[in-house]
Amino acid sequence: MQNAVSGFSLFLIVIALVLALKSFGINQEYQRGVVFRLGRLVDTKGPGWFWLIPIIDRVVKIDLRTITFALATQETVTRDGVAVKVNAVLWFRAVEPKLVVTSVVNWQSAVIQAAETGMRDAIGQSDLDQMLKDRVAINARLLDLLGKTCAQWGVAIDAVEIKDLDIPEQMQRAIAREAEAIREKRARIIKAEGENEASQKLAEAARTIGSVPGALELRRLQTLSEIGVEHNSTIIAMFPTELLEAAKRFTAP
Repeated sequence: MQNAVSGFSLFLIVIALVLALKSFGINQEYQRGVVFRLGRLVDTKGPGWFWLIPIIDRVVKIDLRTITFALATQETVTRDGVAVKVNAVLWFRAVEPKLVVTSVVNWQSAVIQAAETGMRDAIGQSDLDQMLKDRVAINARLLDLLGKTCAQWGVAIDAVEIKDLDIPEQMQRAIAREAEAIREKRARIIKAEGENEASQKLAEAARTIGSVPGALELRRLQTLSEIGVEHNSTIIAMFPTELLEAAKRFTAP
């Protein structure tokens, strides 16, 4: 009889220890525990240690650290009808543990699905040129769209960035031809501007030479000396035009 009592006492002690262990919980600094009591939401516990009522209380732990996820490549069509393949990187985290547990099943999967759907919508509202030149605006639009959707789940979207953009080979050739045409246009404009400026300078020089007596002859002599230095040749110089003009005036009746 005494052995039976001792065994029963030992059993009760073991049960008490198990219940004591189950009533004691620890959350890390980045964790929060959502406590349910008989199925009803009670409170959020942590970080650190906390007590639960054994059997009656149940706790669901939520990690508050930022999660980085590479979204799968999505094939969609831009607003101007170009088929593209796009992938992106998403950063998100839980900010309201109670909502994360009670408002959605498998909150991480829900956020990822919403991000992939939102990315297709954002691409469909953008032109190809905008995607190539202004990804910041598309990222901001996608971030705003996801932020509104995930806020009701207690999740914050820190950032979303489009990583790779794959367009058809035919469109790549068309873009290359367009870029080449733009460069050629710029080269022609620069050349025309240079010729225009040069013609203005030449006209100004001609007016200056024409207004100063002897300037044209000095310019001729300078040109002859430059040619002689460069080519080492014999040069026949014309008679100065000023002397010819003076001779004409002298012999005129």
